[in-house]
Parts: sequence; structure tokens; C-alpha cells
Amino acid sequence: MPDAWCSMTAASMSMIDRVGSLLRAKFTRLRGTPRDATRGDGAIVPKDSIAGNALAAVVAIMTFLAAVTSGAVAMVIGSASEWQSEIAREMTVQIRPIPGRDIEADVSRAEAIARTMPWVADVRPYSRRESERLLEPWLGPGLSLDELPVPRIIAVRVAPTVRPDTAALRQALDREVAGASLDDHRGWIESMRRVASAAILGGLAIFGLVLSATILSVAFATRGAMASNRPIVEVLHFVGAKDAFIARQFQRHFLVLGLKGGAIGGGSAMLSLALAGPVSNLFVGTAGETQAAALFGAFSMGPTGYAMVAAEVLLIAAITALTSRQVVISTLRRID
Repeated sequence: MPDAWCSMTAASMSMIDRVGSLLRAKFTRLRGTPRDATRGDGAIVPKDSIAGNALAAVVAIMTFLAAVTSGAVAMVIGSASEWQSEIAREMTVQIRPIPGRDIEADVSRAEAIARTMPWVADVRPYSRRESERLLEPWLGPGLSLDELPVPRIIAVRVAPTVRPDTAALRQALDREVAGASLDDHRGWIESMRRVASAAILGGLAIFGLVLSATILSVAFATRGAMASNRPIVEVLHFVGAKDAFIARQFQRHFLVLGLKGGAIGGGSAMLSLALAGPVSNLFVGTAGETQAAALFGAFSMGPTGYAMVAAEVLLIAAITALTSRQVVISTLRRID
């Protein structure tokens, strides 16, 4: 019996020594030189895996959604700013046709009254054909409007750095020209401001949801990677490897995945936004194109917009790496 017990003890000790040697060798490879790490020798998390590719696809989709949303918001804000600057310096005089009146004489009289105002920089009366053309995006081209009481339009441009006295012009028109009205476009300016504010809030909400979904996806993927490599992680932890060292292995892996997915999603978004302009040219002259151009402008983000998309790619990649690191560290602390 003592001989059998001694034999079993010796076999157990020999097996423990072999396992310890294998673990020490694995730990040595994991702590290899930067050159070894570059080759991927001894990496805790495999570089190419189904889970990693799936996470890269998720990051690409989230980056695409965030970039397209920010691009659309940038277009709306740019268009709203341009509209506000243009509308704030322009007023419109409308002269409604009345049976038995000389509409051309009334237009000339209203133009003369507007030119007498010291704060008016330019006055441009629209012809009947030009006034009818303004209705084509909504009524369609080629429609005869001879029987409709289409009002005549006079555009009044305000001089810069001068505050207009709209009350004086309105009173003069009411006194001299029957059926004339002055529109200073203040309601349009407030509407454009509300549209821009709503676009910003909506874009921020969507961007926050995208970031939240990305963080949750990375957290689940990190926990899955740790679960599949749990024996190695626990052994490294118990033999004295610092939490920062283990977390750095996962952080580097998920940073690469974040950059890969972000580059794919951001590049796709840039391509889509760049193609929006040529595609919109196919619908030039239609009512939908006119309304879309009024809302989004020329469907062009410019260099600032593309720089913003590139910044979003880097931000999502950084969030991916930091989320992975935080999940690993919190998991290792629970092991203690």
C-alpha cells in the first residue's frame, strides 16, 4: 500500500510539474516582446473569429447610422443658416388682383413707395410669368393660370446693418395701394430655427442611441471572449499578471475591430452622402426636388462634414477599446 501511495503521489506531482511548465511557457509567450505581439504570437484573443467579425459588422452598421445622421443634420443646419441670413434681409410685397384695377400701375406705385424707404437697398418687381413660375413646383409645369387670381410679387431687399421700419412701409402701402400686403418673413425665420433645433436634438438622440448600442455590443463581445478564454485569464491572474496587462490584450484586440468596423461604416456613409448630390440632380425640376433642396440645401457636407465623420470613426473605435478594457478590469476584480 505505501508503494502504491508513493507511486500515485509521484505521478500527480509529475503531472502538476508538466502543467506548471506549460502555463509558465504560455505566460512567457504572452509577455513577449513587441515584435512577438505584432506577429500575434501568444495572443489571448484570436484575431480572426466569427464573434470578432460579427462585432466589426455591428460597429460598421452603427458608425454608418451615426455618420449619415450627422451628415443630414449638418446639411439641415447649413441650409437653415443660409435661409435665415437670406430671409432676414428680404421682404415681399404682394399685390392681389382686384377686378377693374390696373395691376401694372399698382405694381409700379408699390415699387416707388418701397424705394422711398431709406433702409431699402433694392426693389425687384416680378412679372406675371415669374410670379406664376413660383407656383410650378406645387401645381406642376404647363398649367394655365390665366383664370386664377395670382398675386404679383415685389421683392424688397433690406440694406445691411440697418434696422428696417416695416410699420412705415406697411402703412404707406395700405394708404396708396389697395390689396397690397407686406410680409417680413419673421414667421419663416422662426420656423427654420425650430427645424434646425429639432434636427440637432434628433441627431443627438440618434447618436446617443448608437453609442449605447455599440457599448452594449462591445461589452457582450468582451464577456464572451473572456468566457471562451477563461482558463488562460484566470491562470494569468493567479500567477501574478497585472490586471492592466490582461486588459491591454483585450483592449488592443477590440481597438482593431473598432477601427476596422468604423472605417467600413464611415467610408460607406461618406460614399452615400457624396452620391446624394448626383442622385438629386436626376429629379431637378420636380416638386420633391425643390422641397428637398429647401430643407437640405445642395446635398453637400463640405470638408467640415467629412472631417466630422472621420472624427466619429475614431470616437467609436476609442469607445470600443475603452469599453472592452473596463469590462475586463471589472471582471478580474470580481475574481479576487
